[in-house]
Amino acid sequence: MGKSKYTAKDITVLEGLEPVRKRPGMYIGGVDTTGLHHLLWEVLDNSIDEAMNGHCDKVVVTLHASGDTITVADNGRGIPVDMHPKHKRSALELILTTLHAGGKFENTNYFHSGGLHGVGASVVTALSSELTAQIKRDGFLWEQTYSRGLATSALKKVKEARGSGTTIRFKPDGQIFPKTTFRPETIRERLEIRSYLHRGLTLVFENEVEKNSETFCHQRGIAEYIERLLADGKGSGSVAEPFYVERTDGLVVECALAWTEATEERVLSYVNGIPTRSGGTHENGLKAGVAKAVRNYLGVHNLTPKGMTIAAEDIREGMIAVLSVYMAEPQFQGQTKDRLNNTEVAAPIDNLLRTSLENYLLGNPTQAKAIANRVILSARARSASRAAAQSVKRKTAVSHRLNLPGKLADCSSTDPDECELFLVEGDSAGGSAKQGRDREFQAILPLRGKVLNAAQASTSKILANKELTDIISALGCGTGKAYDESKLRYDKICLLMDADSDGHHICTLLLTFFYSQLPQLIRDGHVYIAQPPLFKVEIGKQVHWALDDAARDRIIAAANGRIAVVQRFKGLGEMNPKVLKETTLDPSSRQLLRVEILDATATENTIQTLMGREVEPRFRFIMERAANVESVDI
Repeated sequence: MGKSKYTAKDITVLEGLEPVRKRPGMYIGGVDTTGLHHLLWEVLDNSIDEAMNGHCDKVVVTLHASGDTITVADNGRGIPVDMHPKHKRSALELILTTLHAGGKFENTNYFHSGGLHGVGASVVTALSSELTAQIKRDGFLWEQTYSRGLATSALKKVKEARGSGTTIRFKPDGQIFPKTTFRPETIRERLEIRSYLHRGLTLVFENEVEKNSETFCHQRGIAEYIERLLADGKGSGSVAEPFYVERTDGLVVECALAWTEATEERVLSYVNGIPTRSGGTHENGLKAGVAKAVRNYLGVHNLTPKGMTIAAEDIREGMIAVLSVYMAEPQFQGQTKDRLNNTEVAAPIDNLLRTSLENYLLGNPTQAKAIANRVILSARARSASRAAAQSVKRKTAVSHRLNLPGKLADCSSTDPDECELFLVEGDSAGGSAKQGRDREFQAILPLRGKVLNAAQASTSKILANKELTDIISALGCGTGKAYDESKLRYDKICLLMDADSDGHHICTLLLTFFYSQLPQLIRDGHVYIAQPPLFKVEIGKQVHWALDDAARDRIIAAANGRIAVVQRFKGLGEMNPKVLKETTLDPSSRQLLRVEILDATATENTIQTLMGREVEPRFRFIMERAANVESVDI
């Protein structure tokens, strides 16, 4: 087969709206039923944008008898029809046939808008076999027709007309969509929800397929919406009256929420009237604010049962919430606008919910008590579920002891939540660790030499390496697709290496193994680095332990000239088991570094020295001491 040439003439440039027709999924998410209805939402959003900015109070959506043609009419200002000074075409034609053309890139005409990319209207034109635009403004009715992204007629002045507004009638293209029939119930549901989000706006659905008409208008907005959600049976009964809060300055926020007997959490969020099904930063702010408010209330009134921890998921269990946000420049993830990315909205929503909900709880003791009881009940149920899971894990742990590596000195406890496994460098160090450990809950697995570099080895090579397979056998949870956390035999996996360059290298190789083969163990907070001292420094009758050269020098400098006797440990093997226990193994006096995975964009292959320890810069360490916990980003 001859060598193919790749030259400039092989480069294709898609012009106008060709990219939309070539790759419709990039603009509407796909060509299935969801993508089909997305065309309607784009046109509807443009009409509602007029309402959001005070220029429209009524939108009529008509599904014609054929089922595949839609008309959206509003009484807004009407799309401009005058000639654009630069492009020498009417503004209407530019908007409907040009990507990234619109009046929403600046804040002069639209302060709040659901459509900000300037592609919505043109995408509908590109993917419709027929589209007719009728504009009422400046005392006349104007009309122009389009097909598959191109104008099929000139803009013409039809007749004199009163008022203003825009009417768009379109038929999706059968060449693009396998099915072009709209679902009346989908349209009806979207219109009803939008009427809650834009209180006072009248939305009319003329359904010619089923020969009926419905009008939606809700003056109390989402305060009515939460009542509807509670009444439709999905809420499983409210345990307290719904809570409502509104903020009207700057970032406009409207939120209503209630707690129900249901076990799941349900949050419906919107940005400028657009549903954000995948959530985003506004939902994060809501959840954080609710958790803080309830925790503060429980703390102030000393309601948390002794020994119980209230988790955020306990607080939000059974919560049903509607969050609507209006902002000037929302940044969505993709054209389908499923997720909000603006980081600056989380804090103000968090603050608003925290203060207003806490004040509500303090001012309404009956409602607050019902919510508190619901949260505590959830926490108790979670605790009972965890205890049941632990029982299963204990049985699993016992059964797994039949296949443990021979050099593992296991602990006697079968409760994985209290057990610790120390991976120790060398048999000599392993001997000291075995003598210094607490046999009840601490297990020791000595490793011989430098383990295989898992980043550069195939799975078959890893599984053929005795040291690594011994680790996998001892853990019991398996790797890859066979990974099962419920079978993990130890809550803490501690890397205990000599405090020298060889020890640092082995530690790095082990971290690489966990990162490539068992990353979930790191993400779930099971992997730690033990910190044995490198030096013993005696000043008079005082004994100090130094992790590295810098720590030794600080201790000597603080001695103010007093004689310091320094002993450097060549390795863990020559360290007295009692010393190893007091400095490294004993939970009451030791300090550990908990390993976390940094963002995946961190450099993958570079090794650098951090805190005197060679590690790859893909990790972060959290210093955990016996008496306190200190976060250390490295």
